[in-house]
Amino acid sequence: MNLDQLSKDKPVFLVFLRQFGCIYCREALGDIETILPEIEAREINIVFVHMSSMEDAKPYLDKYGLGNALQISDPQCQLYAEFGLIKGSMGQLFGLKVWSRGFQQMLKGNNYSLRPVGDGFQMPGIFIILNGEVRNMFVYNSIADKPEYLKLIDDVIKDLN
Repeated sequence: MNLDQLSKDKPVFLVFLRQFGCIYCREALGDIETILPEIEAREINIVFVHMSSMEDAKPYLDKYGLGNALQISDPQCQLYAEFGLIKGSMGQLFGLKVWSRGFQQMLKGNNYSLRPVGDGFQMPGIFIILNGEVRNMFVYNSIADKPEYLKLIDDVIKDLN
């Protein structure tokens, strides 16, 4: 898949996931599922980047109604690195915010998986690409950060009008 070409047609909402065993990765998929009609109404191409094989990613994406979204398998994290996404520090991965939000998620019935599906140290990120250029981004300071997905998209769309 050529992101540059894809972004010439309409903006690309490029979502770099952590590993599918991560509670915050699954939370992000659930959040995106919830706003999917609003994203689709904005005529945005959604592309998920993950470290799993396409076959291993399918049940996770299908669970959240995102199985038809475009996806890129990047087990070596080359695309992650090209977009400047780093391996997390201890604070970014295990800090107080991570534990606090993780506990809140567990109270909601969401649990960590003890089976990592990818590099557990890889940090996630979100990029809005248009005409081959990154127009907006959210780079996580902690894996427990919670981006405002629609605001990221809308900030780019409003600049088009």
